[in-house]
Amino acid sequence: MKTKLFLLSLLLLLFFTYFSYTVAKERWQKTDFDTTVKLQDHISSRFDGTFSYFSLLGSAEVTIGFCLMFIFWALLRRRWLEIIGWLMIIPASAVEIFGKLVVFHPGPPVLFHRSILHTSLPSFYVHTNFSYPSGHMTRTIFIITVFALMMIYSSRNFYYRFTIFCSLIVLAFLMALTRVYLGEHWLSDVIGGTFLGMTTGFFASILILRNQTDQGIDFTKTKGLI
Repeated sequence: MKTKLFLLSLLLLLFFTYFSYTVAKERWQKTDFDTTVKLQDHISSRFDGTFSYFSLLGSAEVTIGFCLMFIFWALLRRRWLEIIGWLMIIPASAVEIFGKLVVFHPGPPVLFHRSILHTSLPSFYVHTNFSYPSGHMTRTIFIITVFALMMIYSSRNFYYRFTIFCSLIVLAFLMALTRVYLGEHWLSDVIGGTFLGMTTGFFASILILRNQTDQGIDFTKTKGLI
């Protein structure tokens, strides 16, 4: 299992690197613009408030706080590798910030902005030069990837795993939709954030799920995972 996850993480890193290169070369401008226009034309503005508050789930404060809870849970059980695994959200966020500083990719202009959210969260006041990749998607996909792998390698019944897995997919889709629809990010920002989140999520899972085998393990008989 560890080898497979590592290879998947490495492969996704290559995808992320190449995709970032295409974004820097401005190959996504037309697709980005057309996607934003079509979404805002076809989705009623009455959803602005719902999507705005839903986007809070992907904020740095919520996602990192969520990971800190699992770090504390692992600390109580002295599972040091799990702690390192959940801490991988920090280098993922660091790469995201680095991308926004160096990859020339201006975000959507003000005329596309649809968010009506008024919050005092610090992350909403931090501004970088550019918008690639999306931090909301990076952190959300990181967490979703880890939980999806928990479901895949769990020996619980199929319907339970299928329900949770589908819920995670819906969550990822809605977060991606809010980023573009609200005019916070382009489609390319969302795709880049997805690649980055999956890359670090697969690597983190090697540490977090280290006791599992390719045949799966019953989480109900394992300490400290859930």
